[in-house]
Amino acid sequence: MKRISLKLDGAILIEPLVNGDNRGFFMESYNDVAMQKLGVHYNFIQDNQSLSAEPGVLRGLHYQLKPKGQTKLIRVLTGAIYDVILDIRKSSPTFGQWVGVILSEHNKRQLLVPKGFAHGFCTLVPNTQVLYKVDEYYSPEHDRGILWSDPVLGIDWPTSNPILSDKDQRHPLLKDAEMNFE
Repeated sequence: MKRISLKLDGAILIEPLVNGDNRGFFMESYNDVAMQKLGVHYNFIQDNQSLSAEPGVLRGLHYQLKPKGQTKLIRVLTGAIYDVILDIRKSSPTFGQWVGVILSEHNKRQLLVPKGFAHGFCTLVPNTQVLYKVDEYYSPEHDRGILWSDPVLGIDWPTSNPILSDKDQRHPLLKDAEMNFE
């Protein structure tokens, strides 16, 4: 596995070693020893999977407040997404900055999203399945979000007319969002 550092402290891309031939491929999508060597020291306790039937489905930007904050390890099983993370750690020098990466069934990259980041993605193709590990259980009382289209953030989403849940349409702007991570 290979670690690729991103401009936001603590967020990394992970490229697995893929062995392929005419039959297909084999890879270890998660190996605790290999992850530890890359500096990924989390106790992942739950896997979540989503299916988005259409391109342009946008989910996010989501996070959970302390003490139920979640570190996430995201990968795409089928399809492709434009994955966005936003640093919402108020004491961070990169507070309010975001990074977008493409995760797909073809590049097999994984994105590590530490606590203190909001996370969202937009599907690029039909029938996209996303799998992510978390190190804390979902807690509705601590569940929060930031509006995907906050003009101050200027996130360059691959669609201007996304397919959104009711909940994701109602998230507050970053300046009005509740944040408690430190």
